Amino acid sequence: MKYEVDQNGDGMRIGVLASRWYPELMARLVEPALNALERSGVAPEAIDIARVPGSFELPAAASKMIETGRYDAIVCLGIVIRGETSHYDYVAGESARGIAELAIRTGTPVLNGVLTCENRRQVEARAGGGKGDKGAEVAIAAIEMVNLYRQMEGR
Repeated sequence: MKYEVDQNGDGMRIGVLASRWYPELMARLVEPALNALERSGVAPEAIDIARVPGSFELPAAASKMIETGRYDAIVCLGIVIRGETSHYDYVAGESARGIAELAIRTGTPVLNGVLTCENRRQVEARAGGGKGDKGAEVAIAAIEMVNLYRQMEGR
């Protein structure tokens, strides 16, 4: 069997979780993600967005979204910038671990759109700058994963 990449989100329901830290930078992740979902056919009323305090809280909120049974995929967006303490390592590592664990354990695509950068300049480059548009990329990946799972299940 050969599975094809499909970026058609028609009929999907997507949950988007976004950290409240760095609001001006987060807007550069969230808006492109929402736009990408809509361009791919996800109806605006089928996209729910919830804000969480920080990236560390993304896995717990994603778990709650999954428990509702309403979502085909969850997109987690956040920014962690290295500071002077080891806090960065814990937040970045635990949010990534939690997101991956949920995706594996539940069978629901849970996409990690948490930027882990050394400084603001690196975030800007990855949030619509010269290094890409990670919010949109993660949103499209969510649609692709839903479609891939559906193909694998024979739907």
